[in-house]
Amino acid sequence: MINLEDMLNSSVHLGHPVKQWNPKMAAYIYGERNGIHLIDIVQTMICLAKTNEFLLKSAKENKTFLFVGTKKQFNSVINSCAESSGSFYITQRWLGGTLTNWLTIKGCINKLKLLEKADDENKLTKKETLILKKRKNRLERFLAGIKNMNKLPDVVILVGQIKDLNAVKECLKLKIPLISILDTNCDPNLTDLIIPANDDSVSSISLILNDLCNSISENSNIKQNFQRVILR
Repeated sequence: MINLEDMLNSSVHLGHPVKQWNPKMAAYIYGERNGIHLIDIVQTMICLAKTNEFLLKSAKENKTFLFVGTKKQFNSVINSCAESSGSFYITQRWLGGTLTNWLTIKGCINKLKLLEKADDENKLTKKETLILKKRKNRLERFLAGIKNMNKLPDVVILVGQIKDLNAVKECLKLKIPLISILDTNCDPNLTDLIIPANDDSVSSISLILNDLCNSISENSNIKQNFQRVILR
């Protein structure tokens, strides 16, 4: 279990400069120090407990989860958490219509799988191999984390609301439950479940995401499904 000391040590409480704040986050701000807003980590604890309860219930119902965060410093953290919990992830550029135009994205995923198959068969000329490899690498870069996602996710977990606002809009449009880690410059009205926290610190995001992943992984079915994917 995460405690208040863990949060302080991981800089969860450090928000943005006061001038950059979103007034809608006022309920989650404790105060300010040296021109920096301080997040009320008691509120963070309460919101995290509520979110974990939702994730536990969703995991027991065999719901699918998609982690989204395209800030470079969080790539490895998000990848690791998603894979350890049998979830999906997007850590490169968000492709417009990833959710709202899922059939097109699904077609791109099928194309990627065909390119991988052609590469495995290795019956192509050197020139053809180079061309296909270039196409495959591009698709792999953006679709690797959702390659085995056969349908829209049941829940989306987002890091970096402002940077990935298009992902937020698509979730809202499709009414996909959205969990967001929000800093003091974000809008809490654009999410279903909020976790107020520093969204620029690797230690802060790692602490929270690992806790969320543990809740997802509590369901043995999720672990078993993930193991089947690995075996394939």
